[in-house]
Amino acid sequence: MPALPPRSVAVVLGTRPELVKLTELIRLLGPAAHVVHTGQHYDEELSGRFLAEFGIPEPTYLTGVGGQPRAVQVSAALAQLDAVFRDGPARAVVVQGDTNAALAGALAANARALPLVHVEAGLRSHDRNMPEEHNRVLIDRIADVLCAATPENRANLLAEGVPADRIDVTGNTVVEAAHRQLPAERVRLAYLAGLGLTPDGYLLATVHRPENTDDPAALRAVLGELAALAEEVPVVLPLHPRTRARAEAAGLAGLLAPLRVTRPLGYRDFLALARHAALLVSDSGGVQEEVTVLGRPLVVVRNSTERPEAMADFATLVAPGPELGRAARERLALGAAGRAQLAALPSPFGDGLASQRIAELLADLVTARTAPYAAAA
Repeated sequence: MPALPPRSVAVVLGTRPELVKLTELIRLLGPAAHVVHTGQHYDEELSGRFLAEFGIPEPTYLTGVGGQPRAVQVSAALAQLDAVFRDGPARAVVVQGDTNAALAGALAANARALPLVHVEAGLRSHDRNMPEEHNRVLIDRIADVLCAATPENRANLLAEGVPADRIDVTGNTVVEAAHRQLPAERVRLAYLAGLGLTPDGYLLATVHRPENTDDPAALRAVLGELAALAEEVPVVLPLHPRTRARAEAAGLAGLLAPLRVTRPLGYRDFLALARHAALLVSDSGGVQEEVTVLGRPLVVVRNSTERPEAMADFATLVAPGPELGRAARERLALGAAGRAQLAALPSPFGDGLASQRIAELLADLVTARTAPYAAAA
C-alpha cells in the first residue's frame, strides 16, 4: 500500500464499538489517519480507557455531543465536523456502522464533497423502530465506497439499487480485532481465577440497548430472568452506566443482587470472559459477531437483528421475558459437545483481513483524489 499524505483520511468515530472495529485500520493507515472523536460515548469507562488500551493516536475531540438526544448529537457533531473538514487536509472520510457519530461524519463528508467510505455497510434489520436502521440506510445512500462485511450485506445493497461497482465485500473488521486483542490463554485463566470463575462454569451477560433499559417492564423481565439463571450458574454482568441508572430509577436494584456485577470491562478483559463463558446473553450487535470468532453460544435479547449470519449456528434471538430463560437453558444443555461444535465453525464475518482490504481501497481513493493536485503543482 503506498504511503498516503499525513492526516489525509479522517476517521470519524464516537463509541466503544467503533474504537474496537477501527483500531486495526487506523494502525495500518499510520500517519495518514486523523481520528476525530465526537464524544458520543463520553464516559471514561466506555471510551476513554479504550483509546489508551488500543494505542489509538490522540484524536481531535468534539464537544457538546455526549449525553444529548439523537438530533442534538447529530447536529452538534455535524457543525464541528464541517469546520474540521473545511480547515484540514482530509481527502477521504471513513465512518463505521450505524451510530449517530457515523451519520454526522457521513453528512459532513457529503457536504464538503469528500469521498465517503462506509465500513460495515449493508446491514439491515428491517425494523424501523431502531434508530440505527435509519442511520445505516442514510449512510449507505451517500457513501462512495461501501465495505460490506458479508455477501448477504452486499445483496441487501444491490436490492436497494446501490451500483455494484460501489460495493466491496471486505469481511468484518471485528474478526481481526478479536484475534489481535484476545489475551493469551494463561492470562485469560489467571484473570478468571482472580474473579473466582472457572472455564465453562459461568454465564456472561451485557444489557444496554434502550429497548431493554428505557422500558421498566422490559428491564425487569431481562434482569429477572438473569437472576433466575443465577440460581443455577454464576451470571457475570458488566453493568453499563445507562442500565445501572435505569435499574435504580425503576427500583430494580434488588434484581442485581444475585448477579456478579462488575464495572464496564476493557475489551481484552471482556474477550477473556467471553472466550470461556458457557453462554453469553446480550443485546449488543458486536457480541453477535464476536461469539462467531470465539466459538461461543449466545442468546440475543432483542426484537430484531441486523446480523442474521450469526443466527444460523451461534445465536438465538428472543424477546425479553420467559423465552430468554428457556433459550438460555436449552443452549446450556448442549454442554461441552455443543461448544466444541461451534468452535469448529468458521466465522461468517470473514477471514481477518478486512482492515487490510479497506486500507487498500482507501489508498486507491486518496491516490486518485491526490493526482489532480500533484499534476497542477
